[in-house]
Amino acid sequence: MQIKHNANNKLHENSHFSEAEKTLLTVRDCLRFAVSRFYQAKLFFGHGSDDAYDEAVYLILHTLHLPIDTLAPFLDAQLTPSELGEVLNVIRQRVEQRIPAAYLTHEAFLGGYNFYVDERVIVPRSFIAELLREQLSPWIADPDAISSVLDLCTGSGCLAILAADTFPNAIVDAVDLSADALAVAKRNVSNYELQARVNLIESDLFTQLTGRQYDLIISNPPYVDADSVAALPQEYLHEPALSLGSGNDGLDATRIILQHAADHLTENGILIVEIGHNRDALEAAYPSLP
Repeated sequence: MQIKHNANNKLHENSHFSEAEKTLLTVRDCLRFAVSRFYQAKLFFGHGSDDAYDEAVYLILHTLHLPIDTLAPFLDAQLTPSELGEVLNVIRQRVEQRIPAAYLTHEAFLGGYNFYVDERVIVPRSFIAELLREQLSPWIADPDAISSVLDLCTGSGCLAILAADTFPNAIVDAVDLSADALAVAKRNVSNYELQARVNLIESDLFTQLTGRQYDLIISNPPYVDADSVAALPQEYLHEPALSLGSGNDGLDATRIILQHAADHLTENGILIVEIGHNRDALEAAYPSLP
């Protein structure tokens, strides 16, 4: 029964897209079609957009090489056949393969910056970016005094780049276990011409950092527990598994960071680690942490 149900869904999807190729004319038409398909497919939105409408607007404008924050002037503009084909292809991939929008457009936004991303890295969405916009106040009184920063589990390099912007006198070491992730980070570092200030290091957390100390260590490590990983929406399966789960309780990487961080902090150094939904588990495991 499940196989027959899935086959019927596939036929309906193909019918929708075949009809769309013949009948859609304008950006407005494409937007309505995309929102309908997104709702029908019950997509999950957690990689930049909050709902079907916003994601449809973004994907359509990006695909048409239009400003992504300017919809109204283009709503009634007619698409060429090739443009319509490109838009429908993106919508189809989002619906049928559940590919996150960031991987379809190869861009993600964090902290006011635009980063290149693909499936070698997790889609950037760290709350640490908001803290960096505040220059980590009140924990850091003088941002200009920060001379060394470590970003563990750097992924696309987004937090390392934001840290370099926040602390103009700092050299940033950006560490990741994945050579593939570091290749993406290298592209982003180059895009922002920060090669002289951001060092990319392949390392399993602190293993290649013997003797190095930092005024600030930031990390958005894997922190999803095993049960939550098993229940993630299909969209998350496109992200590197290494970047999501971290043992049964989601704290394996965090434990290592907490165990060794003191050896890599200067006298007044600060450690900031994102733990997401795992706050209760962390506080239970480390009741004496401030």
